[in-house]
Amino acid sequence: MIENILMLIWLHFIADFILQSNKMAINKSTSVKWLLTHVIIYTIPFFWFGLFFAILNGIAHFITDYFTSKATSYLWKKNQRHWFFVIIGFDQAIHLSTLLITYQLIIGF
Repeated sequence: MIENILMLIWLHFIADFILQSNKMAINKSTSVKWLLTHVIIYTIPFFWFGLFFAILNGIAHFITDYFTSKATSYLWKKNQRHWFFVIIGFDQAIHLSTLLITYQLIIGF
């Protein structure tokens, strides 16, 4: 069980940070094309846990990033660094919670 949780956490880190290009990170708050590109690439590693799991988490990731990327972009421009990082942390908490909940519901612990 712990191995699968750790796998989800590390796959998420790789998918959401390492596989996200600078262009995706900068443009996903204003361009659905770049947000969708990020989400498609993000989703690929999660096929390890099955098609339904990957697609469901890809959709959830899109919805979350749609709102949080707009918020972080706004806060960065307003030089509100503290709240920028609060939203980044909130974004990550949502993503990890979604991964763990869908894992438990679809695959089970």
